[in-house]
Amino acid sequence: MFDPNYKFTCVERFLKYVKIDTQSNEDSTTFPSDPKQLNLSKILVEELKEIGLQDAEMDEYGYVIATVPSNTNKDVPVIGFIAHVDTSPAVTGANVNPVIHRNYQGGDIVLPQDPTKVIDSAENPELKEMIGFDIITTDGTTLLGADDKAGIAEIIDAMNYLIQHPEIKHGKIRICFTPDEEVGRGTEKFDVQKFGAKYAYTIDGSTRGEVETETFSADSVVIKFNGKNVHPGYAKNKLINSAKIASRFLEMLPKDSLSPETTEKRDGYVHPTQINGNETQTVIKFIIRDFDADKLKEYESLLKELCEKAAAQFPGSSYDFEATEQYRNMKYVLDQHPHVEAFAVEALNRLGIKPINSAIRGGTDGSRLSYKGLPTPNLFAGGHNFHAFTEYIAVQDMEAAVKMIVTLANVWEEKS
Repeated sequence: MFDPNYKFTCVERFLKYVKIDTQSNEDSTTFPSDPKQLNLSKILVEELKEIGLQDAEMDEYGYVIATVPSNTNKDVPVIGFIAHVDTSPAVTGANVNPVIHRNYQGGDIVLPQDPTKVIDSAENPELKEMIGFDIITTDGTTLLGADDKAGIAEIIDAMNYLIQHPEIKHGKIRICFTPDEEVGRGTEKFDVQKFGAKYAYTIDGSTRGEVETETFSADSVVIKFNGKNVHPGYAKNKLINSAKIASRFLEMLPKDSLSPETTEKRDGYVHPTQINGNETQTVIKFIIRDFDADKLKEYESLLKELCEKAAAQFPGSSYDFEATEQYRNMKYVLDQHPHVEAFAVEALNRLGIKPINSAIRGGTDGSRLSYKGLPTPNLFAGGHNFHAFTEYIAVQDMEAAVKMIVTLANVWEEKS
């Protein structure tokens, strides 16, 4: 079905996008968390107009939204394709210098500006499937930004293809490029009703063929240990040091389970991410994750039990415990709409790409969108080693993602 003479634009676009610093800020309270994200968003609006999407606009919150009109007489549900403009706060996204390693022939990939940064082939088994591919990396001094500038480039290229090939029938398509996904706020101002799609897909996954319909369920926990501060020169039998209570509590956590460093696959965990304090009060922040939402309560009960035991060893101390829901496994919603996943699998099968059904050990904008009434699984964009200096993506996988999006739009039309 796909025109063999079509000149893909996704790589050219991607190489331009990654040079624009869009790193989000997890400590900010503004939205977007850093206005520099809008520098790319403004460019995207113009590029969407250039390919023919004249309604393309950026709203007051920085969401870029546009429409590809239906070209069929069928009553096809409106579908959306979504990606995010921001990059991770974990590694700098400024002054990105992408490098293309043509016709990869196997082995480790040493990044040219920092030879200590190596994409180890043994640690990256996906590379075995990329012999002969053209692989894009950084020079070793920044992240690349394939998460998720690759998804943006692929969506725009796919829309460009559909506009240039009206013989490919499809319903109305809405696209959206969001800020602040990396700091967990990508859907904070997202107006599902205004977006107007009935179903959507985020193009934000990794390996070619991934169809992700399941995420962790997530809560956050804040524990405050309260002590009693007295001048240390006169503290005998009076001082209660909250830092020591917190230390005793952390030492009680399981050593061989329930932590990110000891779990994999479908295991959940409790994970202390931050500790601050003094003698009077010490605050520990946790994230709690599991695919089974009911287990989160078990983990919270465990933490409370350990708080009790730690505080009991320091008579006169106390603690405060607060758990907050963050997001829930989108599988609970997507299971009610199985055709959304089935159509994505159908599109991959038509392209000869083996579908990979996997669960995300993390979250995605699709989790929150699904619970807002927009069922949204996550599909591959092709990148690997997200949030790291060793991030990489293959040109051929980007082009495969473009074909997937085009084919998926056509599948929805055919099945309606």
